[in-house]
Amino acid sequence: MPVTEEVRDHVLIVRIDRPEKRNAIDVATADGIEAALNRLDDDPNLWVGVITGTDSVFCAGTDLKDGMDYATERGGEYGIIRRARRTPLIAAVEGIAFGGGFEIALNCDLIVASRAARFALPESLRGLVPTSGAMFRAPRALPRALAVELMITGSEVSGERLHDLGVINQITDPGAALPAALEMAEQICRSSPNSVREVLGVVQALDEAGEDLGWQVTDAAKARIKASADAAEGIAAFFEKRPPQWTGR
Repeated sequence: MPVTEEVRDHVLIVRIDRPEKRNAIDVATADGIEAALNRLDDDPNLWVGVITGTDSVFCAGTDLKDGMDYATERGGEYGIIRRARRTPLIAAVEGIAFGGGFEIALNCDLIVASRAARFALPESLRGLVPTSGAMFRAPRALPRALAVELMITGSEVSGERLHDLGVINQITDPGAALPAALEMAEQICRSSPNSVREVLGVVQALDEAGEDLGWQVTDAAKARIKASADAAEGIAAFFEKRPPQWTGR
């Protein structure tokens, strides 16, 4: 199973478990995340969710071998990106959160990461663009200049730097992100779940009011990129393990 679920009291732990693929998201994994988060949204006894990966990798984004252009019914991309949620979700990040993996973390309400965590939006290095919310969520969460730098250079940023910038709620020693996230979840559970849901409902409503345009321009950019020669070249170069030869077309 590429996604597993575990319940601890009122907390649902969702694990992406494809270590041989660095937890890259294919259709089966997106469906697994969708099912787990549907459970989190629909079960009144579940008050907090934690999404994590394996001990060394959070998520490397889309599995390019799958050629995935897929959205689930309730969650959209990866089963999470366009989901309307009122149950808090914490990302517990170890290792890399690249591309869609970073976008999954940005879609969560809180992020806990280890000092070994690394974040990147490397799509431009493949002739692509971020298509799961980063083009408008990254500039909202990060300083605009850093968000733009990450998206047009593909460079990495450490969890510690993002913690200093207030993007990550808590930084931990390597291997301790999930225990710290569970401790945070237990702290949330001390509050009334009704109060928590109402707070998140208001925050998400305000975010969503500004995201309609973001999705429109992202989808338009995605369509243009999909039709470009550079996108085909970037993906071919990735699989052939060679530098891409860009034409700008």
